Amino acid sequence: MTETERVRDMHKRMWVMLVLALVLALVSAPLGGCTATSDGDGTPADAGDEPKEPYVVGAVLSLTGAQSGLGGPEKNAIDMEVARINEEGGINGHPLEVIIEDDASDVDQAIARTTKLIEQDGVVAIIGSTGTGQSMAMRDVIDAAGIPQVSLAGSLVITKDFDPLVFQTPWSNALVVDTTLEYLKAEGHTKVGLITEDTGFGKDGQALVNETAADYGLEVVSDQVFKPADTDMTGQLTVIKGAGADVVLMWSSVAASSIVPKNMAQLGMDIPLVGSHGIARQEFVDSAADAAEGVVMFAGKILAPEAYGVGSESYEAATAFIDRYTETYGEAPTNTFAGHAYDGLYLVVEALKRLDEGFTSADLRDEIEKTSGFAGIGGVFTFSATDHNGMTADDLVGYVASGGAWTLLE
Repeated sequence: MTETERVRDMHKRMWVMLVLALVLALVSAPLGGCTATSDGDGTPADAGDEPKEPYVVGAVLSLTGAQSGLGGPEKNAIDMEVARINEEGGINGHPLEVIIEDDASDVDQAIARTTKLIEQDGVVAIIGSTGTGQSMAMRDVIDAAGIPQVSLAGSLVITKDFDPLVFQTPWSNALVVDTTLEYLKAEGHTKVGLITEDTGFGKDGQALVNETAADYGLEVVSDQVFKPADTDMTGQLTVIKGAGADVVLMWSSVAASSIVPKNMAQLGMDIPLVGSHGIARQEFVDSAADAAEGVVMFAGKILAPEAYGVGSESYEAATAFIDRYTETYGEAPTNTFAGHAYDGLYLVVEALKRLDEGFTSADLRDEIEKTSGFAGIGGVFTFSATDHNGMTADDLVGYVASGGAWTLLE
């Protein structure tokens, strides 16, 4: 072979090798920009299929202690709805995770649990607490972190002592006190024997009643207080009886509330007992038994869903929630507190849905504040830059304990 032939043969082999290399590269390259990763079933995964990071929300609830009767249903509602949200695809593709902490109905524990959720878990918002004292105690930590809080407690002070980061789902004590005093006036009462629990909720209601009773032609003839752990209130009720009260007004939420009607029966007090929305649960009626008969209170409509107006958006939301709760836990939510947690959760969730990726805590706060016409369980919520409760007296109805259950007041 001549030198010229050898050169031509070498060039030919080089071209063949180059073509083979190009063919191999084309065969091994992913089509359509796909990566070589797998979905787990052996098929290629698209880069856009990679799971998104979860949105992590904290909840501080009273699962033990004096307010556990409220915190338990709240936890049930949150657990159930988080599972439902994730089954339906999460929030804009992000799974939702809610880390629930127990404050044991204690303000110091509420502070500690809130700090843990923020500093260790990196939550984007906090729901809770169950009680007023705990909700207010959490505020310094909330403010320092700059994240939004949606309280499940009902005292006026929570939103009246305005904090741009703090929102509230129950009807405030101011709404319920006014509605209740209007009822007492309409019933012809003039002398009120007031008994309240020694908690933030009780103190808030006590102050409001004393401030506004005269506006309704009512006189508070005796103002008594009991501790959440008390087991007998005959001392306080004896003073009320001696003061000539023609009605007892009880502002409380703890389990010990049911002792008041039983002690009234023991003392032969045949005057009416009217309570706050804090006793809007079946446990109060069950615990007080026959002594609960005739007790009146004003609260939201979930205990009698027809009060929403059959076919309304609120009616559909409430009845669907009741059905899910009953199927999940084997019993209906015979209280208003599960509804407060539902509302608190969805006020955060709906705001998250409206936000773009990369939002800040300030963005989330602003979006919650933009809530308008949200049909929740407690009523229809419309927040503003000056109103972080967003409820009206139209969201309340009267109930009377009759035949072992709460029924609509005629």
